Amino acid sequence: QVQLVESGGGLVQPGGSLRLSCVASGSAFGAYFMGWYRQAPGKQRELVATITTNGNTNYADSVKGRFTISRDNIKKTVWLQMNSLKPEDTAVYYCNGRHSYLGNNYWGQGTQVTVSS
Repeated sequence: QVQLVESGGGLVQPGGSLRLSCVASGSAFGAYFMGWYRQAPGKQRELVATITTNGNTNYADSVKGRFTISRDNIKKTVWLQMNSLKPEDTAVYYCNGRHSYLGNNYWGQGTQVTVSS
């Protein structure tokens, strides 16, 4: 069993930056593909960025060049650095972990990001 706890959300002006953190409990964090997803009001949850067990990353087109996902397997933490934020980035951001071969899938509780002047 893995628990994921996000933090770092908040209110930021357009053009600003935030850094989201997701800390995992449990064992074998290094065996998990990790990702960030977001859900805006009235919209479906969408992928933002993912990082594999060996550090390969993938980003939604809408955030490429602005967001960076990273992980530290010793600290059992994954981060999402968000720069040049836009109002359309406003959403609840969720951390996801999926075991690379067992398929166990876990979600955090979400953290609100609001980009507004």
